[in-house]
Amino acid sequence: MGQIVSKNEIIEIVRNGQAKNKTFAATNGCFDILHVGHVRYLQATKALADFSIVMLNSDSSVKMLKGESRPINNENDRAEILTALQCVDYVVLFEEKSPAKLLEEIKPDIYTKGADYTIETLPERDIVLRNNIRVEFIKFVEGKSTTNIINKINN
Repeated sequence: MGQIVSKNEIIEIVRNGQAKNKTFAATNGCFDILHVGHVRYLQATKALADFSIVMLNSDSSVKMLKGESRPINNENDRAEILTALQCVDYVVLFEEKSPAKLLEEIKPDIYTKGADYTIETLPERDIVLRNNIRVEFIKFVEGKSTTNIINKINN
C-alpha cells in the first residue's frame, strides 16, 4: 500500500533512495474518477522504476485546470484511492497549475507523461533537461477519460 507524503518527505525519500541506487518514476495528474486508462498508465509508470510517485493536483489546482465543477472527488479521497493501488508507492499533493516546481524539487530519475505530448511540447521540458530526468511517454487507452465518463453520466 502506498503512502500520502508531504513535499519535504518525498524529497527526503527520493534522496535517501537514490543514494542506495533505487530509482524513482514520477507522474502527475488529477486522477479525479479513476478508470482503466489511469490504472494502465500508473502500472506502466511503476514498471519503469523501483518506486512510483504520483504528483497529485490539489482541489484548487484541479479547479484552475478543469473548471469550477471539478474535481468530482476531493483531494483526500483521490489520494487515498491512489495509494490503494499496488503500482503507486507515494502520492504528494501540489497546489499550482503545473507540477513543474515540485518536479524540480523531487528530481526523480524518470518522469512519465501521456503520449499526447512530445519532448518539444512538454511543459516541463526545461526542468527535465536541466536535471537529467529521463522522460517516458505512455500511450493512452483509447476512449477512456474522466471527461468521457462525466459526459456519459450527464447524457
